[in-house]
Amino acid sequence: MAVSSLWNRGSLIKPLIVALITSTLITFYIFSTSRLLLQHPPHQTWNHNLDSSAKLRVFVVDRHNKPKQDDESVTLLLANTSSSLPFPQPFPFAKAHLQQYTHQLEKLVRNNDVLHDKDLFKKEYKEMNKSLKIFVYPHKKHDPFANVLLPVDHEPTGNYASESYFKKALYKSHFITNDPKEADLFYLPFSIASLRNDKRVGVGGIQDFVKKYVVEISEKYPYWNRSGGADHFYVACHSVGRSAMEKAIHVKLNSIQVVCSSSYYLSGYVPHKDASIPQIWPRKGATTINGPSLRKKLAFFAGAMNSRVRENLVETWKNDSEIIVHRGRMKTPYSEALLGSKYCIHAKGFEINTARVSDAIYYGCVPVILADHYDLPFADILNWKSFSVIVSSLDIPKLKQILEEIEYDHYVKLQQNVMQVQKHFQWNSFSKDFDVFYMIMYELWIRRSHLRQIY
Repeated sequence: MAVSSLWNRGSLIKPLIVALITSTLITFYIFSTSRLLLQHPPHQTWNHNLDSSAKLRVFVVDRHNKPKQDDESVTLLLANTSSSLPFPQPFPFAKAHLQQYTHQLEKLVRNNDVLHDKDLFKKEYKEMNKSLKIFVYPHKKHDPFANVLLPVDHEPTGNYASESYFKKALYKSHFITNDPKEADLFYLPFSIASLRNDKRVGVGGIQDFVKKYVVEISEKYPYWNRSGGADHFYVACHSVGRSAMEKAIHVKLNSIQVVCSSSYYLSGYVPHKDASIPQIWPRKGATTINGPSLRKKLAFFAGAMNSRVRENLVETWKNDSEIIVHRGRMKTPYSEALLGSKYCIHAKGFEINTARVSDAIYYGCVPVILADHYDLPFADILNWKSFSVIVSSLDIPKLKQILEEIEYDHYVKLQQNVMQVQKHFQWNSFSKDFDVFYMIMYELWIRRSHLRQIY
């Protein structure tokens, strides 16, 4: 009984001790907080009444992000309708950072340059050019699939030439390293377009080929397994590339996909992890470009009717004299229509991407992007609103109104900016600074892992 009584008494004392300690801590916190608030001078006390328009003017901030009535205080709009609260002085570094951030934000909003941030791009581009290293999984010319894994000997042609051009340029570049220990990224060199055209594989066998290839390199080398493929990438421009990783799901989820079919709508494409590149029909050298005054037609489109967007576009504007639309191929030269139009329409087809954006840029025509959910090529770098017009597919009936409301001076600036970005959408037999190859390398550079394994 004595033991039981002592136990019951102890069970009552313990909660009382805990409650006493908690009350002491709460009292100390209230006392400390009150002292902190009372330390500030009376002139920082703020009286607010939502019904007083004169008081509300306190919160109007000028273009330099400073309160109009008091440069040294930071005013906050509270939810209560009348209060009198002292405000602590903000940390000096916080105010400086806020002003710096606001300045950068205003700069981006007002930016009409073709680059989001020219100074940052030039700085990082220089660093990329100096230090980026890529390891390519080695293959010999007698490999049974050398046609898929090695660069082609001829000059790439056709709609999906970007895959082959990239591989040829990379193998000849200073970015290649034979030492995997210094590599930032690892290149999976299979070509989706070549696999599609290989009778041993074909469209139906691409998924199995990719799966087998990744298994083989993961068993032969340690580099895939150490990161789960996060520091690996592949390049694909053919539309079948979007389903090529279905049996190697870890490639789709972990690796960097450098692709032309870059839609936010596709579950397999992850913006900011993956990179969008332009689909380019290769053309040699420059062409004669008509200036703004020589472009008599408002807008132009021609293409197959392989999407509702295109069908709606053609059906809506087929009888218009200023927006010229064609079903299928034209009887007159395609280049003449591009050179004679102010705006050239890229309308989503079977895939979100086509070569029409690059075609328009090559001929100096301002692209009109009519493809919802399109993660535009090099969007991390290029300020697309400075050289193109992006229109929702829901606004096809208002397309003419949208384009006509663009003032002529604004159109001239758009067209001039198109000429500035031409070099970024050009493949060269020998890569040149800022051409499409170097732009892709920069996209890879900003996606590289900052953690390098020690092994």
